Amino acid sequence: MKKTRILFISTHNAIRSQIAEGYLRFRYGDRFESYSAGTQPLPIHPMTIEVMNELGIDISGQQSKEIFIFLDKNIDIAVLLSDKASYACPTFPGATNTIHQEFFNISYHEERKSSFKKEILLLRGEIITWIDENITAGGLFYYI
Repeated sequence: MKKTRILFISTHNAIRSQIAEGYLRFRYGDRFESYSAGTQPLPIHPMTIEVMNELGIDISGQQSKEIFIFLDKNIDIAVLLSDKASYACPTFPGATNTIHQEFFNISYHEERKSSFKKEILLLRGEIITWIDENITAGGLFYYI
């Protein structure tokens, strides 16, 4: 059976899309190929790796990527995770379907390190819940 190819797109491909890529691969890798990219990629934030490790999900091998490298990859569903990504790329030309699902943007500042971790944990939970709810029968991904 052919796996459905999902590309998660955010602005920096440093937190949100990396969480989504790693979780989808870990939990549903038997049915989906999971990728992520950014419209303005930055290195993956170390705390992203840390909070995923807390769940037993190792994303340390994932890398931040630009969206253009996926143009010829026959993506089934592109999921835009931020309003900036949706503005920069309202539909992904290399995807059969595009879904807009915005998650809040967090940025790291050294002086608020402890609150940043709380925010990223909340974000992780929201992304995981959204994936779990939409991966099942009747969800957004089911029709593929």
